[in-house]
Amino acid sequence: MKKIPENQIHNKTVPLSGIGIILNVNKPVGKSSFAVVSYLKRLAGVKKVGHAGTLDPEASGVLLIVIGRATKQVESLMSLEKEYVGTVRFGIVTDTYDSTGNILERHSTEGLTEQSITKALARFKGEIQQVPPRFSALKYKGKPLYSYARKGIIISPYARPVRIYEIELDSFHSPEATIRIVCSRGTYVRSIAHDLGQVLGCGAILSALTRMRVGEYHIDDAVSWESLPEKARELIRR
Repeated sequence: MKKIPENQIHNKTVPLSGIGIILNVNKPVGKSSFAVVSYLKRLAGVKKVGHAGTLDPEASGVLLIVIGRATKQVESLMSLEKEYVGTVRFGIVTDTYDSTGNILERHSTEGLTEQSITKALARFKGEIQQVPPRFSALKYKGKPLYSYARKGIIISPYARPVRIYEIELDSFHSPEATIRIVCSRGTYVRSIAHDLGQVLGCGAILSALTRMRVGEYHIDDAVSWESLPEKARELIRR
């Protein structure tokens, strides 16, 4: 493949004919999954780029970027199990189930203990019926739910079966707990945080989330945001 000078990297298109690349990127907080895809397109000048599983802008961690022929593997990659570490803040309820939303309720967390949280978490293990957040990328009539919610249009998504393989309490320092979850495709950790708060009677939101793993793709092996320009140059040299 012809190498493109660095000063032309933003306005050239590299045809990755016959090449398929799966790039494990550690997405930083504040960047959307679409923004990561667009950034790589500009850096490497590649047309055919996508991702296998959206991460919310407020979340960080493993985002699998597919390039060239690897775009055909999106469905199989999205079906891999995911592992997350999340921070749950008790005593508050928002319309988005996270810290970006409007506060709907506040409650006392007095009496909340590691034992009560651990007992409540056990209810989520196995196959469960989960209602996705109204503020989510789940599609309804071709549009993401958040596009309706932002206009004040209430669309109540149906409960869907998801599987929680592992769920455990890592630490608790009131009013926040750190939990680890291994789950199937389609699981919303925000919904788990919200539902956990309902079970405990004090409300809860997801205040931070990191995707540690997708299948065998681990965060320890992921390319950092700062390293993406160099990684793009490596792709061009292929």
